[in-house]
Amino acid sequence: MSATTTGFVARNTNDIPWNKHVRQKKTPADWAVDFVIVLLLVFTVVAVLYPLWFVVIASFSNPNAVAGGEVSLLPKGVTFAGYAKVFTNHRIWQGYLNTIIYSVVGTAVNMAVTIPCAFALSRREFKPRRVIMFLFTVTMFISGGLIPNYLLYKALGINNTMWVFILPGAVSVYNVIVARSFFETSIPEELHDAAQIDGLSYFGYFFKIVLPLSSAILAVIGLYYFVGHWNDFMTGLIYITDDSKQPLQVVLQQLLLVAQGTGTNVNAAAQQQAADQIKFGIIIVSTLPLLVLYPFLQKYFNKGVMLGAVKG
Repeated sequence: MSATTTGFVARNTNDIPWNKHVRQKKTPADWAVDFVIVLLLVFTVVAVLYPLWFVVIASFSNPNAVAGGEVSLLPKGVTFAGYAKVFTNHRIWQGYLNTIIYSVVGTAVNMAVTIPCAFALSRREFKPRRVIMFLFTVTMFISGGLIPNYLLYKALGINNTMWVFILPGAVSVYNVIVARSFFETSIPEELHDAAQIDGLSYFGYFFKIVLPLSSAILAVIGLYYFVGHWNDFMTGLIYITDDSKQPLQVVLQQLLLVAQGTGTNVNAAAQQQAADQIKFGIIIVSTLPLLVLYPFLQKYFNKGVMLGAVKG
């Protein structure tokens, strides 16, 4: 009786499609679907990675080979003249320093304002939260425009200062909404009840319980803010006139314009090729710090994107 029962259970177990111990037989239709899926994935990966790879190899390849279409998979005529022209310019290093300061300080201010704001708006006992959230949301679609903003910043005295990069965007409504959704759906209310029993105030509950449990979403929002500050081009172009305070993006744009604008008609083609090499070098220089930073935050990013998406 026992053997019969065991055999019956085994046969039923083997019939389960998702049993990892049983190798399922694929039909020709299954193989065709798998082939199409793999083909699409390979095409997507190549379409995403090849442009980046081409920029890398073109940045230290011979400009003539790049212009002639000879560079496709491997660099040809390796030269670092473009990087030399980029890094010998002292404004590059000043722009790097400015951008690092703006990004680090800006991200710290953003996080210090966004996270407490989102936590307060997630509390049901905070009665004005619907009104405040409505006012926040309205600002996503309605703004004063460029000229009113410029006049406002000038009246506040923050033009040509670091604060023009930080104060206007101290709070991102999108990030507030994401963090608020996380606090509402992923932090159990029972934790607050237990904290109250232990005598913790709202500040104690926030700093000792909520923040340690929110490392993933904090990393995601912090990365959003940091990338936004690092890539901020229009703020420096419009509100910063002092060359010593220009961010990296504006410095690189000016360097590229100078490289393209110099030269005579006789050597215009050669000058354009040199400018193209400088352009590829500029792309690598401006994106390399983020490419280095992202792998360390990837696990938090992948986890944090899904947090709060499903309530349970």
